[in-house]
Amino acid sequence: MPKSTKQKQKLFYILDYLRSQTDETHVVTTPQIIAYLEANGISAERKSIYNDIQTLNDYGFDIIRIDGPKGGYRLLSREFELAEVKLLVDLVQSSKFITTTKSRELIHKLESFVSNHDARKLQRQVVVIDRNKTINETIYYSVDMIYAAISSNVQIRFQYFDWDVHKQMKLRKDGAFYEVSPWLLTWDDENYYLVAYDFQAGILKHYRVDKMLRLSLTDDVREGKECFDKLDVAAYSKKTFGMFAGEEKTIQLLCDQTMTGVIIDRFGSDVAIRPKDDTHILVRVNVAVSPQFYGWLSGLSGKVCILSPSEIALDYQKYLQNILDSYKNNC
Repeated sequence: MPKSTKQKQKLFYILDYLRSQTDETHVVTTPQIIAYLEANGISAERKSIYNDIQTLNDYGFDIIRIDGPKGGYRLLSREFELAEVKLLVDLVQSSKFITTTKSRELIHKLESFVSNHDARKLQRQVVVIDRNKTINETIYYSVDMIYAAISSNVQIRFQYFDWDVHKQMKLRKDGAFYEVSPWLLTWDDENYYLVAYDFQAGILKHYRVDKMLRLSLTDDVREGKECFDKLDVAAYSKKTFGMFAGEEKTIQLLCDQTMTGVIIDRFGSDVAIRPKDDTHILVRVNVAVSPQFYGWLSGLSGKVCILSPSEIALDYQKYLQNILDSYKNNC
């Protein structure tokens, strides 16, 4: 590359060097900048570095000069602060729906937002032992394709699978393609779910995105807008457990007072709560009654009981009895 062309790239090289080598505790000196430029085939003098730094500052980059024997230049303006990048790394590495390979790729890209010194801190930041990651490498692109379908107002088609006892993917409906109208992507229990309109059933359904294969867009316009417009997304997420559908019921719960925080965390701060006595509260909630809802209740160690409707309370007792019976008969 001709020397003159390299000289035109001088400002970019200086900016890259400041981004990679400086942070709150590290600076670079003028001689170090000159040496870096010369290593990349660009000649520079001390005075020109001063002028280049000023040009970058004039453009909007916040570069300060620190005087003294340990002084030098430091870049202050960055797209993300270190704390923000650490948070993003936490989310990526601990996320179950992002594969291990994709997690490494994303974290490597996030490292470019901080200095090389801080990037080493990111590599040691999150330790997740035996984290259950999805193995579906296409999920990253499936999410993007679903958003594209929603934006373009078209339907999608895909195959859907379950796991068999041999830990192999088994396609549902003998491999036939699902064709639905996508309306919303939502997050529940550390998984991405698609809320879509099934025109054959005439209802909204949800699908786990990491279980979709061979997803593609169609030319057909989406259907089910009227059905989706009636959906209260916030209420839907509160009343649905594990994204399993069920008949919606208004349920009264008797809760130990220590469960107040658990109830608010699950149903939101606007949930109907009133004291019953010194140690208990009464709670009224709308839920989609399902085995997953019963499983959530049983995990609260008997500190939350169903008062009404009586048929739901009885059904919950049968649910618990079936579990006990299975242990008596099979374990």
